Order: sequence, then C-alpha cells, then structure tokens
Amino acid sequence: MLRTIALLSAAAILMAQEGPWPQFRGPNGSGVGAGSGYPVEFGPGKNVAWKAPVPYGQSSPVIAAGRVYVTAGEGAKLLTISLDARTGKELWRRELPRTHQHKVYPANDPASPSPAADDTGVYVFFPDFGLAAYNADGSERWRMPLGPFKNFYGMAASPILAGETVIQVLDQQRGSFLLAVHRKSGKLKWKTERPSAAIAWATPMVYRPSAGPAQLVVLGATQLDGYYLDTGEPRWFLRQSSSGSMGTVVADGDTLLASTYNTSEPWLPAFATVIAKYDKDKNGELSESEFKDDPDLGGHFGWLDANDDRRLTAAEWNETVRLISTGDFGTIALKPGAAQGEIKAEGVAWRFKKNLPYIPAPLLYQGVLYLVKDGGIVTSLDPATGKLLKEGRSPSALGEYYASPVAADGKVYLANGEGRISVLKAGPQWEVLKVNSLEEEVHATPALSSGRLYVRTRTALYCFAAPSS
Repeated sequence: MLRTIALLSAAAILMAQEGPWPQFRGPNGSGVGAGSGYPVEFGPGKNVAWKAPVPYGQSSPVIAAGRVYVTAGEGAKLLTISLDARTGKELWRRELPRTHQHKVYPANDPASPSPAADDTGVYVFFPDFGLAAYNADGSERWRMPLGPFKNFYGMAASPILAGETVIQVLDQQRGSFLLAVHRKSGKLKWKTERPSAAIAWATPMVYRPSAGPAQLVVLGATQLDGYYLDTGEPRWFLRQSSSGSMGTVVADGDTLLASTYNTSEPWLPAFATVIAKYDKDKNGELSESEFKDDPDLGGHFGWLDANDDRRLTAAEWNETVRLISTGDFGTIALKPGAAQGEIKAEGVAWRFKKNLPYIPAPLLYQGVLYLVKDGGIVTSLDPATGKLLKEGRSPSALGEYYASPVAADGKVYLANGEGRISVLKAGPQWEVLKVNSLEEEVHATPALSSGRLYVRTRTALYCFAAPSS
C-alpha cells in the first residue's frame, strides 16, 4: 500500500514538473518552450512516443499538469478532449451543442481557437457556442454562451489566462469587443467594446513593462491596442494596417514586436472598374451571382457585403478599401512606455517590410526574431535594430504555412500545410538541420513540453521524443 502511494506521489510530482504549454503558442503566446532533448528527426515511423486519433480541428494542442487538451468539431458536436501527455491515452471527452452555426469560410473550421489550460482544468471557446470551462477530471465548471458573430471567415482568436481571469477577443465585422471572466466562476469581470475593430483573428498577449501596470495587447485589423489588464480600459493604440491580423505579438523586455501583412499596391480596384465589368443589370450595385465570376474576389462576397443585404454597394466597397489601408504595415518594434492615447508612426523604433508572413506569428528566440512565410521563406532579424541577419528558404518544405514557428533547446520548428516540418539550428545565421514529413496536413501550431514535440495533423495527435526521452 505504501509503495502504491509512493508511486502515485512520484507520478503526481512528474506531472507537476512537466513543462507547461498552457495556451496557443505556449507561455504568453511566445512560441518558446522549456526543457531539452527535443527531437530533430521524427515522422510516422520514427521517434513516435505515441499517436492518438482525434477528430479534425485547426486548434493547437495545449499542455498542463500532465494532460494534453485539444478541441474539435464533429458534425453538430463541439468537442473538448483530454489525453495523458505521457501515453496519449484519452482520459475524457466532453461535448457542447452548436447553438448557432456560422457559415464558415473553407479555410477555417468550428474549432480554430485553441484551448487554454492550467493545473485545475481547461478553458475553451467555440464560435458556435461561446466559452466553457472543465475541471481536470472532465466535470464542467461553467459555461458562457456568446454569439452569433458576424465574421465571414470565421472566428479564430484563442482564450488566454491572466491571473484569475480568462481573456477572449471577439473581433468581427461589427460589434467587436473584448472580455474578461473569472476563471473559477465564469462570471464577467469586465467587457470593453472595440468600435474601431473589424474582423481579425490574433490571440492577445500580456505585456508587463518594467514600470507601470500590466497591459493586454491586442492586434486588430487596423491598429495595435494596449488595455489595462485589470479593468479593460483602453490605454494606447497605434494604427497598423493588415489584411486581417493573425499573428500574436511578442515582447522583448519593454519592447513589443508585431508583424502584419499588407502591400503598398492597392488590394482592390476602383469600384467603378468592377461595376463596369460585372454589373449585368446596370443598377450600380453587385449581387453575389454577378460578382462570383471575379477570379480573385468572387468567393469573398460575404466579406465585402458588410450589412448582409446581398447587395454590394460603392459605400461598402470604399469602406473596405479604407479599412485595409489604414495605417502602415510590416514587422515593427514598439516601446509603448507610459504612452496614453494614439502613438504616432514615428513612435515605431523600426519597421521591416520584406518577407512578411500572412498567418504565422513572429518568433523571438535567443536574441533573434524569426519570420516564416509561404514558400518556406525564413527571415531572421536583429530585434533591437530590425537589421536583416539572414533570409533563405527551407527548400524541401515549400507550400503554405498556417502554423506559427516555435522553439526550444536551440531548435526552431516550422510546420507547413503539407505536413513537412523543418527543424532549424537557431541563430542569426540559422541552418536547416532536417525536414521531416508527417505525410498528412498540418494546420495547427505544434506544442513543446519537457523534451517532447506534440503535432496535430488532420486525423491524429502525435507525440515525438528522442530515444532517451
């Protein structure tokens, strides 16, 4: 009996010592994990600690107290699944109903937001339901119905944990807001409207400057905002353009590093040009059937039709043009300090406009800032100056990149949509050590914990470990 108790206690200690990866991109969304011994070579038949089948979802795995949590959508079911981090054994799965169903753009899915977790359990957000929390044993703690939302491309921002609160950003085409709820009870702590925010998908982060209170930093479609973490009160903002913000901001001491994709060339032609080409009934507006033949934008009518009246007018078109061209763009360094109100463009320490990622967030690791974009293009920058250190390519891992880069143990992991994962030797002059193929799509950002790499493919969750792990 005493031996059994001792073994259970040792197992509990081991679980407590597991390196946590508690939210999307790990600790504070940084993408940086702890520990050593992470594998360089891995695949379906190499260095597999375990493999578990899971329903499809684009949310990333998170890890806390020896458990891995993922979410998924399966028909009318919205699933939260808990697995043992060491063995892959499924511990429980819970289901929420789809109380409303968004027409989701094909590149998105009902389980794009990643969970957040701590030692006591897991917190999930499903756009077709709202927020919910489960204890570590799978018992439901609370739920908060939210929505429906107006976002043609679907929602994707993940919840984060900050002190005793769960934070969720809900940016949409109209009615965007930010809320904080008590993690134990699910009761609302504060809610802040974001009237200037349009559709966006970036997960927020907590900024703790060397002086002053903690702040919540939210990257939106047209600006970067800082809020007081305790109250949700707006503090400062910088106009920063993007094609729809996705990449979480990272911090380098008092400096914030953000990256948004856009171009100096006009995204949209003049409305008069479009009308002349597609307005068959000559009423000065466009219906979805008239617009569907546009080779580039025909599938995006719901984004442009802001009021859902199935008519695309000059006013809606021009408002979209205004939104996507508000502010400058690029990878930037910003030190908000004691700023209040608007920070002008000259407050940006440096700006880099080449090789910009569309979806992946930037990664700051061991004094180097990494960017990865479609085509396997990797760029390293000096985070202090924005100076280009190296640009190159992972030649065996081209294609599109949905997952964000992550790093630990002197290695950087880059996963493309085809399931090829490049492992870089970290450094200003990074090197490609190995490109591994999982032989299946990867849309989710990998997780790193205690020398193990967790990768979600279309049908499975893998745990990879070096032979000694």
